[in-house]
Amino acid sequence: MTDAREQAKRMAAQAAVELVEDGMVVGLGTGSTVYYVLQELSKRVQRGLDIRCIGTSAETERLAISGGLRLTSFAETERIDIAIDGADEVDANLCLIKGGGGALLREKIVASAADQFVVVVDSSKEVDKLGAFRIPLEVVPFGHEQVGRYVTRLGGQATLRRVSAAATLAHHGQTAKDVHADDPYVTDNDHFIYDCDFGLLDHPQRLHESLKQLVGVVETGLFCGYANRVILSDGQTVWQRETR
Repeated sequence: MTDAREQAKRMAAQAAVELVEDGMVVGLGTGSTVYYVLQELSKRVQRGLDIRCIGTSAETERLAISGGLRLTSFAETERIDIAIDGADEVDANLCLIKGGGGALLREKIVASAADQFVVVVDSSKEVDKLGAFRIPLEVVPFGHEQVGRYVTRLGGQATLRRVSAAATLAHHGQTAKDVHADDPYVTDNDHFIYDCDFGLLDHPQRLHESLKQLVGVVETGLFCGYANRVILSDGQTVWQRETR
């Protein structure tokens, strides 16, 4: 990862955090760009900003707590004022591919509950058509092989996401017992993920609808109609795209 790209993420995150106001409930995404969001929010909280946060992964919650952010849950609130998250790809219609960090289901739950869903990315994530980044599918472990076959019948190529034993331990805070190299990646919801290649997409929403109908698929990494605003940076300047 280049220094310029990290600077771009930081600048986009700073711009997004400026939208957060006192008293808000803030949804926190997962991933490398959100790390900078957490840093900036922590600075503002130390200066007196009063917010409550809902995280989309155990890792985000851990980082939020370590940064002095106060967590809440859907048991305590039904409304999120603003959610801030990253994306793996974004097109001109603000459709997204998300889920590279493995938290797509919780991210979509939080995005759907937010009055504003703001996406922060470095400019390399902006594309004419989605699909160069493979589409994550969160699936039930039982019979997950069938999902891979269904994807093939739809014209895609599905690869079960696997991680090293070390990464599995870090993600779940587990001990070495019962964790083996090349195990399937397991989400915080105890699901598996398939990464699916359908080529460049002319109709991402249609594909999402087709994939959601597959038995065993819990959620897809296609986010169409969720983002209100995308904040981008190339490390020098910051600009925004908003829904029309």
